[in-house]
Amino acid sequence: MAFSNFLIGALVVAALYFTREILVPIAVAVLLSFVLSPLVRAFQRMKVPRSIAVLSAVSLALAIALSLAAMVMIEVNQLASDLPRYQSTLGEKIHNLRDRIGSVGVLKNASSLLKNLDRELKSPGSGDAETAKPSLSDPARTPIPVEVHQPDPGASEALIAMLRPLAAPFTTTGIVVIFLIFFLFQREDLRDRFIRLLGSEDLERTTAALDDAGQRLGRLFLTQLILNATFGVVIGLGLAVIGVPNSPLWGLLAMILRFVPYIGAILAAGLPIALAAAVGSDWTMTLWTAALFAVVEPLTGHVVEPLVCGRSAGLSPVAVVVAASFWTWLWGPLGLLLSTPLTLCLVVFARHVDRLQFIDVMLGDQPALTPQQTAYQRMLTGDPIDAIEQARSYLKKGSAVAYYEEILLGALRLAEADAAQGRLDDVRLENIHETVSEIIEDMASQETAEGNASAEAPAKKGKIVNIDARKLGKPIFCIPGLGRLDDCAALIVADALKREGFNARVSGADTEIDAGNAETICVCFLEEVSEARLSFTVRKFSRRAASARIIVCRLGNQFEADKEQRSDDVGPQSLATTIAAVAKSTSVKTRREQ
Repeated sequence: MAFSNFLIGALVVAALYFTREILVPIAVAVLLSFVLSPLVRAFQRMKVPRSIAVLSAVSLALAIALSLAAMVMIEVNQLASDLPRYQSTLGEKIHNLRDRIGSVGVLKNASSLLKNLDRELKSPGSGDAETAKPSLSDPARTPIPVEVHQPDPGASEALIAMLRPLAAPFTTTGIVVIFLIFFLFQREDLRDRFIRLLGSEDLERTTAALDDAGQRLGRLFLTQLILNATFGVVIGLGLAVIGVPNSPLWGLLAMILRFVPYIGAILAAGLPIALAAAVGSDWTMTLWTAALFAVVEPLTGHVVEPLVCGRSAGLSPVAVVVAASFWTWLWGPLGLLLSTPLTLCLVVFARHVDRLQFIDVMLGDQPALTPQQTAYQRMLTGDPIDAIEQARSYLKKGSAVAYYEEILLGALRLAEADAAQGRLDDVRLENIHETVSEIIEDMASQETAEGNASAEAPAKKGKIVNIDARKLGKPIFCIPGLGRLDDCAALIVADALKREGFNARVSGADTEIDAGNAETICVCFLEEVSEARLSFTVRKFSRRAASARIIVCRLGNQFEADKEQRSDDVGPQSLATTIAAVAKSTSVKTRREQ
């Protein structure tokens, strides 16, 4: 099965490679149809016939493209006329730089060495060649120079030579325009045929996939167009202020090249920096130009773009890099330009097709593991650092008690399920206990540091608060049940009660309980336990501490379905299945004593 899937994938890649001359214009036309479809619909809402709406949208797009091309040609011609003057300025600056470095230095020695090596490589047998040369004094051996002259080309030949380099781009552009008009005219019919091809018996899923792809591509193109246009305007204005010639050309080039992932802005910066070095009398203009790109590009890519785009692309950063490499290898520069939208379409369809789910997992922006699975995986490896980072990240938007309830206990329930099947040895159980202890200790230290830094700040829900004098009284003992995972549950419940203002502590000792110093005894079970064992535990602690309230906290998988925060009184016993229920039961006891 795996080999057949690999063979199918290899055949698909080979087909994409050998048919790229046909598929590239079609892919460009399909993506442009997603861009122009909203404009066509806008014209149709204004009661414009569909044919006129399609032709108007395509004509408007062509007019914009031709206007930009004309502006580029004007700026390039002006730049070409000024190049001789820039060349002399750049040569003078290089001479000045050489004078500052000195006539004898590393650069000159390296240049001489390279020239000598090049001379030796080109004429390895120079000595023999000298002896083999014919004597010029002998007339019979004197070579006769021969010159070959081509006739001057006629007008038609010159025109053909001029148009030949433009034939391929114009042909590709014409094919793209024809396909684009066809796709816009037949959009609904092509959509129906595509749905029939994928399977008309599952219309809901196929329609959802197409709508998702269209919406994501629309948001991607719109946001990228706005951001890149803004980037180009800022770069053009900045270069104009610095004094770099032809600043509109470089702004437009920056806008276009930024559509290329990652390296587009670097490519756009190369020519303006070189031109600034050739124009300026010193290196100040060059440094300012480099600083402009060094500030604007990170600000746009790492601050503005995440805020504006968010997760609209639906691709992970690794996916963008992999896609850029793959499509560039497959289709060349156009593949690099199309890599992000093409991969986005692939990921969207994989999200709705069961057999392609692995593509969504590998390239999509959704987390590969749930927060509970991530925490559990860190516990298994004994890596508290990543688990602590996850806890700190959660505390920025939630409370510590909610983190315990949703994430940490969820991870421990996964551990309990594995332990019930005998998959966890003593070493892994100890790793889990140590990681939970480190997380709780770090959270307590963070809260203490924040409390010392702002002593007058009001306490927030889920943070360590001042213990109420009415609650301080006798301590609340959190006692683990049977296994090592129950020890983790006792640590969590005790810290959660401390955050609610109770004098809670984890204890396995019996002296204070026997002395009657326990107000409440909370027996924590995470691992599976029988009803007989629960009844025995309650009777044992009731005999030893008759006045204490016994709370049985059952937090394992067999009680996870019971989501209601309840506290069912059964004489001196309360049953709690969540941390909030434990705090509620303890508060009931406190209010009764008051």
